[in-house]
Amino acid sequence: MKERMDLKLIYRACVWVFIGLVALGQTLKSAEAESQKSGISGPGAPVEGDGSGGWRSGREGVRYQGSQPKPGWITSSQPLTTGSAVKRGLLPPVKPLLELHLRAAMICRGGDGKFYLTGASGDNVWDFNDGVELWRSEDLKNWDYLGLVWSVQRDGTWEKQPRDMDGRMITSVWSPEIHFMKGNYFICLSMAPDGISLLKSATGKPEGPYVKALKPDEPLAAGIDPTLFEDDNGKVYFTYGNPNKLARMKDDLSGLAEQFRRVELVDPDPTPSHHDVKCEPRGMYDLGHEGAVLFKHGGRYYLGAADQYEGRYSLCLAMSENIYGPYSGRHEAVPCGGGGNVFRDKDGHWWCAFFGNDTQSPWREKPGIVPITFNQDGSVRPVLE
Repeated sequence: MKERMDLKLIYRACVWVFIGLVALGQTLKSAEAESQKSGISGPGAPVEGDGSGGWRSGREGVRYQGSQPKPGWITSSQPLTTGSAVKRGLLPPVKPLLELHLRAAMICRGGDGKFYLTGASGDNVWDFNDGVELWRSEDLKNWDYLGLVWSVQRDGTWEKQPRDMDGRMITSVWSPEIHFMKGNYFICLSMAPDGISLLKSATGKPEGPYVKALKPDEPLAAGIDPTLFEDDNGKVYFTYGNPNKLARMKDDLSGLAEQFRRVELVDPDPTPSHHDVKCEPRGMYDLGHEGAVLFKHGGRYYLGAADQYEGRYSLCLAMSENIYGPYSGRHEAVPCGGGGNVFRDKDGHWWCAFFGNDTQSPWREKPGIVPITFNQDGSVRPVLE
């Protein structure tokens, strides 16, 4: 009897040791995955195949479809996107610029005639990232990596402080944009989820180093997704997020020159499937719900944002003869093109920067460009031919 009891005790002890070893292994594996998380995306690589697949980052972690998974990523056996926007003729058959994890891709033509690409980088912007990375190209095809041109921890001030996002304290740069205006390079960025900063190059070079443009050194606004626009007369305007207000900047871009002015959309789209659910309680008077865009073509001002349009994270735009509005003619300009910007190349052709943030896109969370054109009524559409 005693021997049988001893055997039971030994068996139970072995079971508990086994359980402990399994738990230790899981803890070590989790710790290894955490230690390998990166706050930068790096140079990127040539596009593989048709460029499909990619990343789906979020609060729950990172899903990945591709040939270079990392510890901690959830590899997806099912496609992250269907590419149905291309199959249905809503988008041309485009490929990413790079095999590169980048959200909210944005491209600017610099004073040197070259193109500069940035966006929200790192493994998962819902956890953290290191700052602003930059790439350069002469032809929109071949890209050189300029590195981390602004670091939160090295160069930031108030930006270093973790901010509360849904009960988690994070330090992450969202939706940075680089602009060449007034003979210099400026970067506007948001610290998720509610603080906007503006930087300027101290050397006049796109790679910086960058210093604070705002005086005093404090957030320009409590929000995300900032953008700047320089008009023909040299005046610079600022808006952000859901662009329902905008303001002119001081000539040296050290702050706002006026109070924000409300933007009116005179013919709002009341169709719920043309808006994110966040817009419905507000009566769907929105241009969009995030990712502000502002530019000018043919004497018209175009103001818009990303919105959920028939299940697509699309760029929606409206038009006005006056920068302050009122605006009208809201439409889905670039299907699946929300979160990017609109720019013109050396030959006068227009493009929308693109990153793919829905299941109908040809890829997910990689930088790309879509050619666009303007209809007779001024509305925007992709070039499909």
